[in-house]
Amino acid sequence: MALTRTFWQSITDQYGTIDKARAKAAGYVIENEMAWIDKDVDVLIPAALEGMVNKDTAPRISPRVKLIAEGANGPTTLEGDEIVKQRGIFLIPDFLCNAGGVTTSYFESVQNDMNFYWAREEVLHRLDQKMTKAFADVLQMSLERHVYMRDAAYLVAIDR
Repeated sequence: MALTRTFWQSITDQYGTIDKARAKAAGYVIENEMAWIDKDVDVLIPAALEGMVNKDTAPRISPRVKLIAEGANGPTTLEGDEIVKQRGIFLIPDFLCNAGGVTTSYFESVQNDMNFYWAREEVLHRLDQKMTKAFADVLQMSLERHVYMRDAAYLVAIDR
């Protein structure tokens, strides 16, 4: 772990911003901000900005991509979503994929209200249970209704 901290400190400033010159000197390749979408990978994770998977970028997604896990809020536009759907790429929609932080914030609120705090392991266990159930419910809806995962997530939300 100490090696990792030393490594990151060597290419970042005090705020965690990567110094591109130091990163390049350390052997990293500096690519443009959209290089990620062209990668020949199995899993694509748009996790920074909204609207990054759109009508112009979605066709650039490698045929090898089998799963998109939306880590950002709204990373896929309606037009991009249609292309992803047509290509049959399995999608974990943003409001399911990145709900762990919101769920953990809820746990914090519950603990504060009770003035009783759980151990880290208990928080992680509860989070795992909630997220696993949420994913399973959406997947089940998708399979039962033969709908896209984003549509299934909306249907589950409406049912609740």
